[in-house]
Formats: sequence, C-alpha cells, structure tokens
Amino acid sequence: MHSFAENLLVALDRATDEAVVFQALLNAARDLGFDHCAYGLRLAIPVSNPKVITLNNYSEQWQRRYAEAGYLQVDPSVRLGHLSQQPLVWTDEMFADTPEFWEEARGQGLCVGWAQSSLDGFGVGGMLTLSRGGEPFSALELREKETKMRWLVQSAHLSLSRLMQARYVPPQEEALTAREVEVLKWTADGKTAADIGDILSISIPTVNFHIKNAVQKLKVANKTAAVVQALMRGLLH
Repeated sequence: MHSFAENLLVALDRATDEAVVFQALLNAARDLGFDHCAYGLRLAIPVSNPKVITLNNYSEQWQRRYAEAGYLQVDPSVRLGHLSQQPLVWTDEMFADTPEFWEEARGQGLCVGWAQSSLDGFGVGGMLTLSRGGEPFSALELREKETKMRWLVQSAHLSLSRLMQARYVPPQEEALTAREVEVLKWTADGKTAADIGDILSISIPTVNFHIKNAVQKLKVANKTAAVVQALMRGLLH
C-alpha cells in the first residue's frame, strides 16, 4: 500500500492538467487489474443544472452510445452514487431495471465493476468507476484491493476537482470584503437585514448596501443566489 500510494502521489504532484492526472489514475487502475477507469465530476454550480464532466478510456463507440441514449440519467451505479458514498460492486440485481443498458455495457467488455462516489465541502461531487471484462470479484480480491481503490477515489477527487473547477468555474473578478462575507454568513443563517443590523451594530441600509455589493461581485440576481455562490466557492468558511 505504501509504494502504491507513494507512486500515485508522485505522479499526481507532477500533473499540470486533467489528462495527465487521468493517465496516472488509469495506470494505477491497471496495476489493480482493471481495464477501464472512468471519473465523473459534478460541479456544484449552477445549482439548477450542474455541469457534469467525464473522463474515461471507454471505446469511442460506447462513449457515443452512452451519450446519445442518455444513459447517464438511467445508469443505476450513478443513481446509487448520488445516494451513498459507500463502495458498490456491479451486480445483475443492480441493473435489473435497465436490462438493455446492462446488456450493451457487457457487450463492450464492461462486465465487472466497482465504484465509489465522493462529495467535498464545496458541494462538488465525483465518482470513480473501475471495470473490466473477465472473472467476477472474489471476496479475497475485494478485501485485498479495497483500501487501494478507496485511496484512488480520494486522490482522483482531490486532483481532478481542483483542476477542473479552475477551468470550468469562472474566477471571481473582485474579492468580497470582510464585512460582505460577514453579512452573507448571517443571511445564510436566515437572519433578516434588521437582525443583521442589530447583530453587527449597523443600519439596515448599510446591511443592504453590503448585500448589493456582494450580489454584484458574484454576478448573481439576488441575495439568495449570492449566499449559494459564496458557499459553493468556499468564501464563507
């Protein structure tokens, strides 16, 4: 485990973009006996329709089919990953309600799979899936490899969420002031402008002034959206 983790960390430390990170993850996955590796990242914003970014080494045919058929919306492993961050192993029972999808996946050599989702404090979710054709998992294999696979999940999320967010989430052009952050924190706790004014010993117009500035800096429509954006960007910690 020590050399596995060390080698992975060295590779990830040298990575400058997500393609390099993914190649390091794929190499580690192959060392664990898998043919395929897939990582999906769900950004926290926009909240109503979060952007999903995927990296994998599946065949181009399967990638096209998966997208065209809208399989992301019916894939049972993805649905279960939203509900729990416990590791899951592909089974016939898991895919019982999606037989066509399961049959097509196995036709692509995706017969044996293990996956685990992750969620960080900024609301960014990820899921790593390791798969192969061939022999099903034995209880012994799972016991021997699960710690390394879990390590791979966390490494993937930390590295790829950092790089992908920087690319896909526009940077904030102007920083919030300490007072704007303070006002947004109290707003997030459900306090009204009058409440916040009493707490901070400032007037209601001053509270609203700070909220307006925060709304403009975060490029959102109102104070509720400003709170959500600030939370997702980690600005209220």
